[in-house]
Amino acid sequence: MTTTHLLEADAITKYYGNIVALKGISTYVNAGEVTCILGDNGAGKSSFIKILSGVHQADDGSLLVDGEAVAFTSPRDARAKGIATVYQDLAMVPLMSVWRNFFLGAEPRKGLGPLQWVDAAKAKSIVRRELGEMGIDIRDPDQPVGTLSGGERQSVAIARAVYFGARVLILDEPTSALGVKQAGVVLKYVLQARDRGVAVIFITHNPHHAYPVGDRFVILNRGTSLGSYEKSQIDLEELTRLMAGGRELAELQHELAAIRAEI
Repeated sequence: MTTTHLLEADAITKYYGNIVALKGISTYVNAGEVTCILGDNGAGKSSFIKILSGVHQADDGSLLVDGEAVAFTSPRDARAKGIATVYQDLAMVPLMSVWRNFFLGAEPRKGLGPLQWVDAAKAKSIVRRELGEMGIDIRDPDQPVGTLSGGERQSVAIARAVYFGARVLILDEPTSALGVKQAGVVLKYVLQARDRGVAVIFITHNPHHAYPVGDRFVILNRGTSLGSYEKSQIDLEELTRLMAGGRELAELQHELAAIRAEI
């Protein structure tokens, strides 16, 4: 029996001129699961998510949504299939209120025909409800989003994507610029999104952030895959070793030990 995945990438390959950015990358995501894409700088994570989100097109390989092949020519195409991406910059306006940032031009309106205006009261009520269901306690939806902590802003972006119908939520290094406590806040909301039935793709270079929330781990290195593992197949120590380069890390440790011995 063949399993149909919500989103599947099969042998994705991408070239930039003579540079191989990705070579034969495959993975899949299902509703209510977190798939972690791990790799250091230059591993190919950014190229991969840009293909999944329609920003770039693969030179080879295929994407399937609900088992059907798709060809995204723009982020609009990906969003139409329920694939939303939250980038590191969050696409928020710091001086605008939380509720304005939540809707960004898609505010509920009242009135008829040309005589329509933003229904601010309804918008604020929706924001309070949606953030509350994600376990996010925003003190005042009128406060500028720039007054929120980094973790809170990430959480608002996640709740916004879920509200607007994301079936697949791609998170681009959401914890990279956060301290330990704020990173923990974001990881909690990743699990909240998963528990609401969203398929989450969590891009990170930090295995200590990925392992507690991940159901599946894909490790990239210089555009190639070092493997795809279910959580039951790999522990945190092995995940960290693979991410750090395995043999390269061992050689570095050996060199450092030799240096210390000479001092």
